[in-house]
Amino acid sequence: MCFHFSITKEKAVIENHLKSDWPEDGWRPFYHVDGFAFPEIPVFSQQTEGKIQYHRWGLVPHWVRNMEETKTLRTQTLNARSETIFDKPSFRSSILEQRCLIPATGFFEWMDFGGKKYPHFVFLKNQPLFCFGGISSSWVDKTTGECINSFSIITTEANPLMKRIHNIKMRMPLIIPESHYTSWLDPEMKKVDIQQFFSPYPEDEMDAYTIGKLISKKTSETDVPEVLEKVTYPELWAS
Repeated sequence: MCFHFSITKEKAVIENHLKSDWPEDGWRPFYHVDGFAFPEIPVFSQQTEGKIQYHRWGLVPHWVRNMEETKTLRTQTLNARSETIFDKPSFRSSILEQRCLIPATGFFEWMDFGGKKYPHFVFLKNQPLFCFGGISSSWVDKTTGECINSFSIITTEANPLMKRIHNIKMRMPLIIPESHYTSWLDPEMKKVDIQQFFSPYPEDEMDAYTIGKLISKKTSETDVPEVLEKVTYPELWAS
């Protein structure tokens, strides 16, 4: 799965990478984005007319009735499994009509070893900024008129690197190659074409290192540079 990632690049770098304008003045890079805090993250979608816009993590389908339902559902829609995305009521319209790109500099995953969890930071070797493939939605609160844009990150089966790290569930986020951004957002794509994207990213183009356990501490501030610092665990090397 993918519930934690980072996006540490400046606004101009994100704009240049996505070849898009971003009408936002208060951007602050994230060292640790925690999905369960349901943060607002820059997203480039089929629906935003060539602009980067903030979307809240945790997709809210258009058919949700009220704000209370959004709070219940969004914990279940941080990710969307590629294998079932065309079948699930929460996702099936968005995958056909509202695909999106979520910029990131890396993501976090935990290895299970000896009954303990060891956090890793995973990134692309030659691409300091890349994009997850996702789906988006716009929901209007009929009581207040507020429009909430939201998104979910698509996940796939893990490649060999991620199977070693995420060694219980063996999943990884869908990563869209930069050369395929335009194709991913093409509104004319059919189901069979979209499914061609649902493959694990090549292992030889990725890397990872172990980090400290600060990221796992619920009582500490984790959106800080220190969360990305390398930490070596001798017991993992001994194995």
